[in-house]
Amino acid sequence: MKPYQKDNIPRAKELRKDMTPWERKLWYCFLRQYPVRFQRQKAIGNYIVDFYCAKAGLVLELDGGGHFTQEAQQNDRRRTAQLEQMNLKVLRISNLDVDRNFDGVCQWIDEAVKAALSPL
Repeated sequence: MKPYQKDNIPRAKELRKDMTPWERKLWYCFLRQYPVRFQRQKAIGNYIVDFYCAKAGLVLELDGGGHFTQEAQQNDRRRTAQLEQMNLKVLRISNLDVDRNFDGVCQWIDEAVKAALSPL
């Protein structure tokens, strides 16, 4: 189990109830029935990540329009670096890709999980 801030748990529960349309689509149309368990809105470190697969050490972050400013991109890079320091792989997925290339997004996630779980 990864360390987390207990103060983030109530907010994570709120976010699970109020998912964005893109999070909802990815969860209900792919991740929820994926053979390797994913969790949504998971507290890890100082953050709440959109989706987390403990077995594969994989974090999925869905990025909407607010993530494309220079300041937001800087924050995202910092966040990704801190998660990677916990030996996690982070996939950043744009909401636009979920809308326009859903099958490709699912394939990318599947390939990342399989690569993480395959013996070297």
